[in-house]
Amino acid sequence: MNVLILSPGYPADMPEFTRGLAECGARVYGVGDSPAAGLPELVRRSLSEYVQVSSLWDSARVIGELTEKLRGHALDRIECLWEPGIMLAAELRRHFGVEGLSIEQAHRFRDKEAMKSALDAAGIRTPRHVAADSIAACWEAAESIGFPLILKPIAGAGSADTYRVNDADELRAVLPRLRHVPLVSVEEFVDGEEYTFDTITIDGRIAYYNIATYRPRPLIARSNEWISPQVIALRDVDDPKLAGGVKMGFEVIDALEFQTGFTHMEWYLKDDGEVVFGEIGGRPPGAHQVDQMKYACDFDVFRAWGSAVTRGTLDANPERRYNVATIYKRAKGIGRITHIEGTEALQRRFGEHVVWNTLLKPGTPRRDWMKTLVSDGFIMLRHPDLDETLAMADAVGTDLTMYAE
Repeated sequence: MNVLILSPGYPADMPEFTRGLAECGARVYGVGDSPAAGLPELVRRSLSEYVQVSSLWDSARVIGELTEKLRGHALDRIECLWEPGIMLAAELRRHFGVEGLSIEQAHRFRDKEAMKSALDAAGIRTPRHVAADSIAACWEAAESIGFPLILKPIAGAGSADTYRVNDADELRAVLPRLRHVPLVSVEEFVDGEEYTFDTITIDGRIAYYNIATYRPRPLIARSNEWISPQVIALRDVDDPKLAGGVKMGFEVIDALEFQTGFTHMEWYLKDDGEVVFGEIGGRPPGAHQVDQMKYACDFDVFRAWGSAVTRGTLDANPERRYNVATIYKRAKGIGRITHIEGTEALQRRFGEHVVWNTLLKPGTPRRDWMKTLVSDGFIMLRHPDLDETLAMADAVGTDLTMYAE
């Protein structure tokens, strides 16, 4: 099978997905706008050929350059697991006559209003929502929906440029910050616990799913620098309290006609038990949440996805063994990391339960915490018992401190 993958070297886990395709026997063609010499070694080993284009963001040019450079090579699949490239992949499928998300289907995964409108039509509970392309339209939407509100880009990813607005004064203060966003979704604020529903799907059938929860909600974590955000992949996905979210997840996949690949959905569980859809992407979650799935079930998620795409089977039998917590750390101060306190003591306490440590080394420039959830690195740990997992995660949050100056 000949598979074209967009941006095989970026974001951080794309090399592993590229490997997953190659190990399942695919002839993998990569396309990107960076030089081949700059690709990670794992990508270079996994690709049969790499096509460098002048820009990934000029779809007509990409189509022209690929048509010329891949002349004589028939493509069986075109894959993109990076949010900004979802529509380009759909355009390439149409041009090369390849099955997968069509332009219309891909649009429903990228445009939050189109997404929610399709789910409204299917009877799935979504937040009340209005698309707004001007300040006046935002005010009209606020009057219609009522406070509190969430404002977010129609085609955004994650919680970038997303704001909770509690009253008219806060709306007045937030609107100037969104001048660079051409179209925003003004939504009802849903008060509840926030979860994911992540799937590997084959021909419209969910072959594997993962549920994770955020501590605290991403919007709170993104608004307070002192917080060490946590993502917890849950072992017990059959917990009765999650049943409504699981049912909704299956219904969303069906309503949006997703066939084969990875999806990442977010949903809310209110205090009264009601479940409410949040949003969904036709790609995996970021911030190394796919690695959480790997450690939760001790299986190669990247290869399982590759098998789903190339063979139509999962080629794995995941056993849910652990809860997995990722705790993202943010250094105090600005500049370069100077020292880290608490790492050795925590390692002695938790030992084998710590599966990954990516904290930046002293001397490394601190990252902009507003631009990346990974921040200045993370600790990933696992345990079969959820309470033990949460206790260890909280200890990392409070007892490990990074400093910069």
